[in-house]
Amino acid sequence: MVRGLAILIAALWLASPSLAEPSWVGSWATSQQIPEERNALAAHDLDDATLRQTVHLSLSGAALRLRLSNAFGTAPLHITAVHIARAATPGSDAIVAASDTVLRFSGRNDVTIPAGAEYVSDPATVTGADIAITLHFDTAPVQQTSHPGSRTTSYLLHSDHASDASLPGAVKFDHWFNIAGIDVQSPRGAAIVALGDSITDGRGSITNGNDRWTDALAQRLAAANLNFGVLNHGIGGGRVLLDGLGPNAMSRFDRDVLAQPGAHWLIVFEAINDIGTFDPDGGKPRSAHDELVRQLTAAYGQMIEKAHAAGIKAYGATITPFMDCTPYHPKPISEADRIAVNAWIRSHFDAALDFDAAVRDPARPDHLAPAYDSGDGLHLSPAGYRVLAAAIPLSLFR
Repeated sequence: MVRGLAILIAALWLASPSLAEPSWVGSWATSQQIPEERNALAAHDLDDATLRQTVHLSLSGAALRLRLSNAFGTAPLHITAVHIARAATPGSDAIVAASDTVLRFSGRNDVTIPAGAEYVSDPATVTGADIAITLHFDTAPVQQTSHPGSRTTSYLLHSDHASDASLPGAVKFDHWFNIAGIDVQSPRGAAIVALGDSITDGRGSITNGNDRWTDALAQRLAAANLNFGVLNHGIGGGRVLLDGLGPNAMSRFDRDVLAQPGAHWLIVFEAINDIGTFDPDGGKPRSAHDELVRQLTAAYGQMIEKAHAAGIKAYGATITPFMDCTPYHPKPISEADRIAVNAWIRSHFDAALDFDAAVRDPARPDHLAPAYDSGDGLHLSPAGYRVLAAAIPLSLFR
């Protein structure tokens, strides 16, 4: 009888995917957009070119896979070689040569990604937190798919150098192109998706420093032995309702949130650009501002419903102060909008993360605390980003 019970328990354990079969979980990700002219490559820069880009994983696993994107391409994109390796240092052109691995796609060394599509590589085994992704293009994309705010240095060198240990003489820039995510195999892992604007993207952080608030959150989770990935889907200039430098949050929600492997939680921290750009001259009537708040909160409600339908908990982060942001010429009526939006966030999401309270100046609550201001009255310093991460109760993810 005891032996039969033991066999039954073992069979049930093996049949449970959450316990026995490692699943794919997002460890690193970034949002895709068409780069504005100042952040784009020249039309033929990627003709017969090698592009090495480094990323920082938030979660390790037994194997990994790469997701490549041609989301905004208008023609198929052919990449002739894809290598992945451990980076010598964050943002370096050098790799640990012994870790260099050829990635394959359905068993092939090259891949052709249809216009508007994303392709996932076959699994590979590469360890380390800082990963170098090296692509060789035979022909440049007709329209570029990029993440301009990488805060990480990339390297471009003509001809095929995909397997080279370093890329001396390469052109350097701080943008990513055609890379969308890295997933890892983890038996108990899950992912947190952060949907936001440039404050989530890390404006004000240190290039190659990996000190965005999402990085600091990943460090806290790891220290607490919580096996969760943190996926940064911030876009510089991003807005909830209207396109900015990149697509609006509502239009990218399915790709950047619902399609993320292993997503269990969502943090929405976006609207400061909607409020800041709405009425810089302060000439619009109160009724127009009330309608802005109504549209923003209605959009939040849509996000919550879509997240819940996918089994994802939705947490809202309150909008931080920006009264010192000169380009937005903030007025008291815009501050009233921020307060109204924050009141809705605090009472409607599954939980509220009070970023506003964490970084505002106690003496002037419509301003950032000087210790956390990067210098422009809007974006935070690395110290400020650490404070945002510290304001998130880890109990929300247990």
